[in-house]
Amino acid sequence: MANTRGEQESSSSQSSALRALPSVDRLVGSESLGALAESVGADAVTHAARQAIDDARSAILTGMADAAPNLDSLAEQVAASIDDLLGPRPRRVINAAGVIIHTNLGRAPLSRAAIEAMSNVGRGYSDLEYDLNAGERGSRHAHPERLLQFLTGAEAAIVVNNNASAVLLALAAIAGGREVIVSRGEAVEIGGRFRIPDVLRQSGATLVEVGTTNRTYAADYAEAITDNTGALLRVHRSNFLVVGFTSTPDAAEIAEIARGRGVPLINDLGSGCLLDTAQFGLAPEPTVRDTLEREGSDIAMFSGDKLLGGPQAGVAVGRKDLIDKMKSHPLARAVRIDKLDLAALTATLQAYARGAALTEVPVWRMISADVAALDERSLRWQENIGGKGLRVVEAETAVGGGSLPGGTLPTRALAIEPARANADALAERLRVSGSHPAIIGRIDEDRLLLDPRTVLPEEDDELISAVRAALEG
Repeated sequence: MANTRGEQESSSSQSSALRALPSVDRLVGSESLGALAESVGADAVTHAARQAIDDARSAILTGMADAAPNLDSLAEQVAASIDDLLGPRPRRVINAAGVIIHTNLGRAPLSRAAIEAMSNVGRGYSDLEYDLNAGERGSRHAHPERLLQFLTGAEAAIVVNNNASAVLLALAAIAGGREVIVSRGEAVEIGGRFRIPDVLRQSGATLVEVGTTNRTYAADYAEAITDNTGALLRVHRSNFLVVGFTSTPDAAEIAEIARGRGVPLINDLGSGCLLDTAQFGLAPEPTVRDTLEREGSDIAMFSGDKLLGGPQAGVAVGRKDLIDKMKSHPLARAVRIDKLDLAALTATLQAYARGAALTEVPVWRMISADVAALDERSLRWQENIGGKGLRVVEAETAVGGGSLPGGTLPTRALAIEPARANADALAERLRVSGSHPAIIGRIDEDRLLLDPRTVLPEEDDELISAVRAALEG
């Protein structure tokens, strides 16, 4: 009997809370939302108001709330929802985390020339697929091709929407329906469940693994080639290292075997590098030109938004007959690059062609930055932010983003040990405040590190202002 009475009282309380919820019209017509409806449109506000009331009703029915929120509280939820719906997405971030090519933060930042090129093409029409000289249909592949030929020594080139697409297209066009030989140590998952064996199956090719995870020899490739072999595939271990008892054949050895047997060698370079990384104290990374000319690969593929420092794109360069097969394959249209990325990529390649990559392309500006200059910037941050618990420390910057696995550069970072809150709380305030660009740092031993190597110098003042406000607030 007591339970029945309690259930009745609970049901009555729930019904009362539900009745207290305002109608959608009343909420939309409230004083605080009237101006918002005028600025963003009544439809958006009505949609958000209906969602806020539905959420409140659900909370009452599931026992998560005992009473209906008042009108002002619901209006605040609506305003926050509108801000989330109509605010900039993705949101701009200042990367002070000390990872140059940060996949979660959009990989390579673009140069000013690349951004201007996108703006010029995006604001109107362009000769994307129109030959202005001939006055007839042209090809979007023509825009970056001459630059890629000049920079890599390739006979021809094609650009698609990302490197995964380039790999898929190359395998489908060159080796579809045939066998592709891959070392077991390179049948890898690059990230996001992008696995080489799965890509091979999707392309219509059949995977033939040779060697072992840690040791593969040139003879393994030679012994596996049959009349049904469509290609040999090399895959860059772009985000991990295999150390210890290992053996990997030189690319030139594999290329010699491929040429002798009349089989193309396809080389997935991952990040793709046009400059000598050793000059900056990093591990030597084969350049695209070396891959084609010295090592003898028939096709080389790489990303546009890693070490190249451009937009998301997949670039394939090499023998003209093989590139032509890729261009004419039906998949080429499905994975083609769009006009904005094409414009940004071409502008980025032009910086290399002018010999200006170190001064114009942000990724290379960061890699080549002098430690003394980074120390000076960190000290300036410390001085302008002010307060206790700030000091400049030695640290390491990771190249990141599936490029130069394990490769780091020395840097100087600003270490912050907040007095009134822990480092995690400060990091959260810097991430979520809407009054400035989100600032991303990294936690190290209960302190927040901010690395100037991955912050563009023109972003310094914004960072200083945001950190000062977060410490004060």
